[in-house]
Amino acid sequence: MPYFALKSSSRAERLTRASNRGRAVLSSAPELSAPLALQAQLIEIILDLADQVDQHGLPRLSLPPRYAATKLNAGVPVLGGEPIPLPLQILVPGLGRLCDALGRGGAGDAADHIRDQIAQSRMDAGSLLSASLGRDQHAIRQGAQHRGLSPDLLWLVAELAVSPFANALQRSILESAKSRHELGAALEAWTHGYCPVCGSWPALAEAMGARPVLRCSFCALAWQRPPTAGCAYCGERGDRFAVVPHESRPDRRLELCGACRAYLKVLDTSDLTPFPLVAIGDLETMDLDLSAAERGYARPGLREIRR
Repeated sequence: MPYFALKSSSRAERLTRASNRGRAVLSSAPELSAPLALQAQLIEIILDLADQVDQHGLPRLSLPPRYAATKLNAGVPVLGGEPIPLPLQILVPGLGRLCDALGRGGAGDAADHIRDQIAQSRMDAGSLLSASLGRDQHAIRQGAQHRGLSPDLLWLVAELAVSPFANALQRSILESAKSRHELGAALEAWTHGYCPVCGSWPALAEAMGARPVLRCSFCALAWQRPPTAGCAYCGERGDRFAVVPHESRPDRRLELCGACRAYLKVLDTSDLTPFPLVAIGDLETMDLDLSAAERGYARPGLREIRR
């Protein structure tokens, strides 16, 4: 599995790229005006948090390269089940800012209720963020239902808030892999469709040539699978796996799997999209989501991460 360490770019460069891409999307899809405006606000908040995380630095992790490589060789993501201390002084205020933006963007009272629960300490923000980093969707949904909150919205808020930290951890792991042969080799040998760092499914794939590069929906890792790997979710390689081109956009296509009824969007690109801008590509290709849904396909739920 070739994996890609993306070149670093400043907050200003990423904001400019997001703005330019947003305008390009808007010119062809004016109906996405409101979602794009909300997404721009969320990206700005996430980039603020990312800058603070980078300035603060990462905690000392008990993740020796040989141990991480052993996990990968067993099909377990590097961060799976690890008790990682989070920079709560940075991330918790981000929860409130994200709730405010989502509330103004259409989530309304549902976002306000989450913000109030956190502000009034009725919900432990540290536990929420830790569960999100650990990809423990069951714990977050259970907590939301117990408090009368929207489970999907609570998951989204927590995921957005902790994603800059997850991305920083991912970059640190890739940096370590450069000088640690056993870790680099284990990453190269990874053939699964879920992220080898955090365990999330890809949001989409970006193709620079014949082979698509999977982009993690959480930490934004970029990695490739073998050309004969088939479905990213279940590995189907027979007649039930198909690549369907877009009717009018040759730079877009769907990978459809009749075995697990899941789909993956593939977009041609000249270079890989930096964190956290992959979400723009996801939004601008909603027509592919609709096309897949009309055919009876859906995105799979978050897989349970082995510990």
